[in-house]
Amino acid sequence: MTSTQAQLLISIIINNYNYDRFLPQAIDSALGQTYSVVEVIVVDDCSTDGSRQIMASYGDRIIPVLHAVNGKQGAAFNSGFAKSRGDIIIFLDADDYLYPQAVERIVAAWRPGLAKVHYRLNVVDSAGAPRGYTLPPTSLPLAGGEVWRTLMKMGTYNGAPTSGNALSREALAQVTPIAAEYATTCDDYLSVLIPLYGEVATVEDPLGAYRIHDSNQWAMATIDSSRFHRFIRHDIQRCELLQSWGSQLGYEVPDDLYMRSFGRVWSRLSSLRFDSTQHPVPSDSRLQLTYLGIRALWRYSDYNAPKRAIFSLWFLWVGLMPRYLAKPAIIWLFAPHQRPQLIQRVLRGVRSLVSTPTSVSPVSSDIS
Repeated sequence: MTSTQAQLLISIIINNYNYDRFLPQAIDSALGQTYSVVEVIVVDDCSTDGSRQIMASYGDRIIPVLHAVNGKQGAAFNSGFAKSRGDIIIFLDADDYLYPQAVERIVAAWRPGLAKVHYRLNVVDSAGAPRGYTLPPTSLPLAGGEVWRTLMKMGTYNGAPTSGNALSREALAQVTPIAAEYATTCDDYLSVLIPLYGEVATVEDPLGAYRIHDSNQWAMATIDSSRFHRFIRHDIQRCELLQSWGSQLGYEVPDDLYMRSFGRVWSRLSSLRFDSTQHPVPSDSRLQLTYLGIRALWRYSDYNAPKRAIFSLWFLWVGLMPRYLAKPAIIWLFAPHQRPQLIQRVLRGVRSLVSTPTSVSPVSSDIS
């Protein structure tokens, strides 16, 4: 670690709403870093549980920010960033936590001109027990370098959830405050826009834990059509955001950006097959989405041929088979922990054929 790196101030901003059962672990993990130049800011978004009493128990070890009105995650990010002084900002969800050497590893990877460093998170359950996989999956290398190029091609890249990102203050200043329309999707807002303002560095090891529990907005603990509806609206907003900001910054953004990512297409197809009456894009059809998914795989992904073939079969199965046969294939894709042992053994048997990475939608899963 250079002397310049050792002087970097890191702001860990914990955003909390009614997570008193998880909040102490998040705060303790931020305070317990092996790198000492850290400030810990805890933003409580008008919780009605015991969160504020927990915050008070830490005294001046944390900087509290107490909202009088619930403004959602975007408001918490804005007020936490406004209070911070750090050169590097970590937005830590209150139900997640960092490992003790996380900040030390981030600072070691930092260099001038970076927009962010991102890193994997181990997935744990509500009690903190490991689920046996990471986000993103270990088969997908994190995107690094000029990530904006991948964004302009695919509209997405291999990244980590909110707690798996350390952001440049300079880059954040370019895209904040976050508008109210992104109050519940501000994590993706930052994921899309921050790489437009500098290069991205990676730490391939897990530096923290991402908790899956019943209250997660995005975690695929259970599979139902409402989850896919949120993903679809989220992805539409993501592409519109990239079209708008990318054009303003002088980037060439393709008109068909949305359908270049097969991860987006399989979310649309899954939603349609789960419940066609509630599907949020009425013009979609099974055949159309099956074709577009296979097209995205073979034209835009950088998977090798065996892996493209495997996922092409998934699109054909889900798109053409009766619903009662399509539904298990959807569940097994998006919720690896629900796969039967036989399916797991088959996937392990073909893993050697599917080692080439690609950029996929953040809500998609992979063969793990």
